Amino acid sequence: MIALSGLTLATNRPEIAKNILLEFSRHLSQGMLPNRFPDVGEEAEYNTVDATLWYFEAIRAYLDKTGDYDFVRHNLYSKLADIIYWHLRGTRYKIHVDTDGLLYAGEPGVQLTWMDAKIGDLVITPRTGKPVEIQALWYNALKTMADLAARFGDDKDKAKYESMADLAKLSFNAVFWNDTERCLYDVVENGNRDASIRPNQVLAASLPHSMLDDERAGFVLEKVTSELLTPVGLRSLSPNDPKYCPVYEGSPFERDSAYHQGTVWAWMIGPYVDAYRRVYGSDKTTERRVTEILSGFNEHLSQAGLGQISEIFDAEPPHKPRGCFAQAWSVAEVLRVLVHKPAH
Repeated sequence: MIALSGLTLATNRPEIAKNILLEFSRHLSQGMLPNRFPDVGEEAEYNTVDATLWYFEAIRAYLDKTGDYDFVRHNLYSKLADIIYWHLRGTRYKIHVDTDGLLYAGEPGVQLTWMDAKIGDLVITPRTGKPVEIQALWYNALKTMADLAARFGDDKDKAKYESMADLAKLSFNAVFWNDTERCLYDVVENGNRDASIRPNQVLAASLPHSMLDDERAGFVLEKVTSELLTPVGLRSLSPNDPKYCPVYEGSPFERDSAYHQGTVWAWMIGPYVDAYRRVYGSDKTTERRVTEILSGFNEHLSQAGLGQISEIFDAEPPHKPRGCFAQAWSVAEVLRVLVHKPAH
């Protein structure tokens, strides 16, 4: 779902996007999208909280590109409404909307966000509770639904989605703002706030519907720029953190221990550029800076897989490419922000 926009819409292949969105709608279960289709004859796996929320953003991007509201109205809208319903009533892994309007997810032994490294029964970054990017995606989904309800003349549901979004926004700004660091907490659970500086917070400033005002979005961008930005993506953890692992190598245990504890993820450059454009406005100066931000990938295109972008990189120079050498969401996000330049 993260890769869909860059690989299909930015490359002017909306029919592929349409087929993917329709196919995934057939595999919804208890308001969740599967994150893995095993071999033939086995059941799809549903252990993700964010894939379903990225589905809303993929549909929004598809509509932005095509204006094909008839397709969404007749094939997807009722299913999207059902997803919201399941999240309200509660679904697998204690995924549910809490009384504050924010989305809770997780239980011991499972890893539901994109930071999903697990070694045996050991979850490296469990992030149980209310992860910051899940709240950003939840709000974006609610506002997307409110827009669709308005377009389809569904006034009652529009009011419901708007009020849910308003509550989430109010709670989010009260609970997630880290005034000391002038950025967002990574996870909040039962009053405990994880102050780890991670790239997840940038999604709260980058998605089309944002809960942050411009000032706070600017502070978040500043923090991410100073501690996480590299020429090939964002570090998954600040170098100032005692858990920081700068190099991804060694045994499977050592690699998985570093996977989301410093290792640079190329795909996060997309949300970073979106946030940068939002904070600094879309003008020629901004676009020159965006070109500089993306220039680190130029050399890399002939470094690991020809014409491809790797999944991850070491957190320190020379930022050696690691992991999969041709990663869908890495390629997609660079393509997306290159092509989708806002009008000046």
